[in-house]
Amino acid sequence: MIAAAPSLNNNLQAALPNIAGAEAEITAITRHCEPVFLSKTNLRLDNISAGFACALHMHQPTIPAGANGELICNLQHMFEHQGDGDNHNASVFAWCYSRMGDFIPELVSQGCNPRIMLDYSGNLLWGLVQMGRNDILDNLKRITCDPQYQPYVEWLGTMWSHAVVPSTPIPDLKLQIQAWQHYFASIFGTEALQRVKGFSPPEMHMPNHPDVLYEYIKALKECGYRWLMVQEHSLENLDGSSLSQAQKYIPNRLVARNSKGDTISITALIKTQGSDTKLVAQMQPYYEAKGWGRQTIGGVEVPSLVTQIADGENGGVMMNEFPRDFPRPWHEIRDQQSGVVGFNGTEYLELIEAARVNPEDYPTCQAVQQHKIWQRVDPDRATAAGVEEAIAELKATDHQFHMDGASWTNDLSWVQGYENVLEPMNQLSAKFHEKYDPQVQADPTVTQRQDYQEALLYNLLVQTSCFRYWGQGTWTDYARELYRRGEALVNR
Repeated sequence: MIAAAPSLNNNLQAALPNIAGAEAEITAITRHCEPVFLSKTNLRLDNISAGFACALHMHQPTIPAGANGELICNLQHMFEHQGDGDNHNASVFAWCYSRMGDFIPELVSQGCNPRIMLDYSGNLLWGLVQMGRNDILDNLKRITCDPQYQPYVEWLGTMWSHAVVPSTPIPDLKLQIQAWQHYFASIFGTEALQRVKGFSPPEMHMPNHPDVLYEYIKALKECGYRWLMVQEHSLENLDGSSLSQAQKYIPNRLVARNSKGDTISITALIKTQGSDTKLVAQMQPYYEAKGWGRQTIGGVEVPSLVTQIADGENGGVMMNEFPRDFPRPWHEIRDQQSGVVGFNGTEYLELIEAARVNPEDYPTCQAVQQHKIWQRVDPDRATAAGVEEAIAELKATDHQFHMDGASWTNDLSWVQGYENVLEPMNQLSAKFHEKYDPQVQADPTVTQRQDYQEALLYNLLVQTSCFRYWGQGTWTDYARELYRRGEALVNR
């Protein structure tokens, strides 16, 4: 376990989440090259024709809505205001956060071979601790820390406060990623953190501005991540064409080139389009995988993989049908042995690479809309001014062109109409870094100080996507209050 920073007293430990202060230790834990599932998996590729990988995304924002304006989890607010809106679902949501800790052991005891990937925001994990919901946390610890449940369960990293990447200030990308790693390790331990190698971006949102995407992938790799889950329509081939149908069911190599001409890449597993919650709640990826067979990558045959993620608690289908439908595929796979199995993402990648698949042979893709930029700018002679000029020209002449990134839905902008949130968010970030970056550079232990951690917390919280997703009103008011508190901290 990562100990609390020595400068923190007990009262502060209770008030603040463990999101910073052990950067060197976290880096040493996460930046290793050893396989994490290969020695534990009970799958063999020889008799597998296709597979499916399902992930559950869980999140509740932190809001300044406690009795005296304290920071509390929205789940707590739901419990305390049962008559408002859909807040009557609070107890069901709480059960959803816990229930995989029941489902997985039960299926294993029945001789099944289940798989699930879990993505919980840092906000939610902190909220469960704040609420004293040790029942939920202990259930999650059971399937995370007990060796008998590996590799049935894989955790995916994410942004600590559910910040959408394209509109997160670049200097905060790594802070968000590391904050989640700190907090996850503080709950589940460093051995569990060593096994977190896949990343699940909030809202499946991926930046397409060349410099933002480059810094995003750079931050992911520096934090030890090997692969990223990406929505299919947020990608294009290097020639600007859409991904082929077959290409979506094998790993891709996502390449990012910045305005200086530097390139970086990371493995991407493609989440295919669809009604996400319904697909996962009814375990449709399993039935889709039955229609796929093996494909060839660099001369090596591998099973195709259907990859899906959905909110793990939202909507009646996930609340009510998932508990009924989740066990069915695992019973069928146990009884029929048809060649279709469940994988977890890192497990699948380690298995195919152990079969001598070279990641350099994965199909190569880039963020959507980037082909238009590189048609106008020679990548080998790129400059920041040249790229921005090309972007400006495209925005003026091509109504379909934008640099807002792409997410699970294209009918919702995370930028347009939210200047009253984005401007303060960017201002707070700039003030935070102006104050603390020189101090941290001179003395890395500054990240253990109370003032740093408190200011960091508010800086990250203002970036929570919910303050835009739910529209103007109460949620943007929350964002402004968080900004006000954060600004007061950095101005001390």
